[in-house]
Amino acid sequence: MYWKEMLSAIAKPDKNATRYELSTDFKYTGLQEYPRPLMQRKSYINLNGQWDYRIIDGKGQVACSGPIEVPFSPEAKLSGTERHILLPEETLEYTKVFNIDRIKNNKHLLLHFGAVDQVAQVFFNGINLGIHEGGYTSFSFDITDYVIEGDNELKVKVRDYTDKVGYARGKQSIEPCGMWYSAQSGIWQTVWMEWVPDVYVTKMLITPDIDNDRVTLELKVSEMRGQVRIESSNSDLIKDFSVENMQDDKLHVVINLNEYKLWTPDDPQLYFINVEYGKDSFSTYFAMRHFGVEKDENAIPRLTLNHKSLFMNGVLDQGYYPESLMTPPSDDAMIYDIEMIKNLGFNMIRKHCKVEPMRWYFHCDRLGMIVWQDIVNGGTKYDMNMICNIPTVVRPFGNTKDKNRLFLRFTGRNTEKSKEVWHKECKEIMEQLRNVPSLGQWCLFNEGWGQFDANDCLKFALKFDNTRPIDAASGWFHEGCGDVFSEHKYFEELKVKLGQRPYVISEYGGFSLKVGNHVTRDAVYGYKKYTHQKDLQDAYNELMKKIKSLEIEGLAGAVFTQATDIEDEVNGLVTYDRKVQKLY
Repeated sequence: MYWKEMLSAIAKPDKNATRYELSTDFKYTGLQEYPRPLMQRKSYINLNGQWDYRIIDGKGQVACSGPIEVPFSPEAKLSGTERHILLPEETLEYTKVFNIDRIKNNKHLLLHFGAVDQVAQVFFNGINLGIHEGGYTSFSFDITDYVIEGDNELKVKVRDYTDKVGYARGKQSIEPCGMWYSAQSGIWQTVWMEWVPDVYVTKMLITPDIDNDRVTLELKVSEMRGQVRIESSNSDLIKDFSVENMQDDKLHVVINLNEYKLWTPDDPQLYFINVEYGKDSFSTYFAMRHFGVEKDENAIPRLTLNHKSLFMNGVLDQGYYPESLMTPPSDDAMIYDIEMIKNLGFNMIRKHCKVEPMRWYFHCDRLGMIVWQDIVNGGTKYDMNMICNIPTVVRPFGNTKDKNRLFLRFTGRNTEKSKEVWHKECKEIMEQLRNVPSLGQWCLFNEGWGQFDANDCLKFALKFDNTRPIDAASGWFHEGCGDVFSEHKYFEELKVKLGQRPYVISEYGGFSLKVGNHVTRDAVYGYKKYTHQKDLQDAYNELMKKIKSLEIEGLAGAVFTQATDIEDEVNGLVTYDRKVQKLY
């Protein structure tokens, strides 16, 4: 046990440390790219750009107002605002007026939001369209009956309760320090519209089946009156397909394939097809691959890709940027992070405490990067001593069953409302990302943050995806469930614990180095601190050798902390502004 480093990590950095402005060099171009590559239609109206906003305080007074650049939160520099932090008692109001020159006959107009943090109430031309709860998932409304030719007014009212109700919040804090980062609120992913026919596909589920040389599509449709057609630019790909009615609004399509390549990180083969249902038409893609758990020739349980053992060599990635917080400033910004990680020899990213825009997952699919996806943590306020600091040192404490009322108070899940929120958000995240080819594993809970009834939650999650492994509890609060046994090890010797499930070290490393003026504060948070790049590189090289040796002993996967510096946390492979790569 590295006691000195452990005690240093527990001590929080100075909240009053000097702050600095910092930005990446990625050029913001309006985020005009089509935001949903897995279901791309030709009709596309992007509503990003300048909106008007105002923040109403708890007394009904206007705290600030003006123009705002959507989709950047008012707390972010690229929003162009005063960077006001939205408090739980305040309301953030958006207004956008835009012109529709012609209403298309026999068409529906759908309004889409990539993500709004946390609770959004949407009005269109004075009509209350509805409310969406949850700050990390997409949602949409059919505005056909309310749209008019000429100017139309879109309003969005947002509340962000952070840790007061139980909604997913990830690492956001209104008092950022140490491992907790700046909170953001409001619209933080693309807002857009599309015209669709009267009869159209509303949802799609894609399941590759490499054992039977086929892929299945489950199409949910607005009305059951249309013929399905499937076409591929690769004329040799599709052998034939068949269509069956599953129920009143779902169709089951089985596509039998000729010869194809399996998707791997070294050869990330994607297959693009065009799907038509009646007059509706969109392009999508899939990969022929299978993620699973199987025993190797030595009877050691391993994680597998396409029924072959594959060591999941990963990096923790939380997707923050100094000028835009959780919103990537451009496609290039997303691509840079993925390629940087891949060029360092890693084949997996653990997407930690966040759901990225769908284009990020598309880039992982095409570049060959496996994704381990967290269900974003929520709940009310955590007792970090009880669920983080003590379990880091005293592992038997980590065997506590999470059905204990006292434990639920520590983890912030002691209300029925908070538990209900988790189930809703878990379902939405899994349904939104299930079709992503590169997604190789889910993580339901991290270090007890918002954790409750992990075994029951696992059963719930399996209703929405049983096609890839699930880590029920990453860190230490294990209930003997899930497809892997997953531990975090920062301050103790790394060893393999063989058992009935693959053993993964889902967090390790955390080596910190502050680089010149490439920081946002005069504060350093990390688990093992270095002052010289050579010492950091030497320690990193030794750690990678150790991980390699453990792979031979039976380690199935490991996740190095982390991809980039984030605010106080300077333990990244690169600096927060992406201008200095610290490790090679």
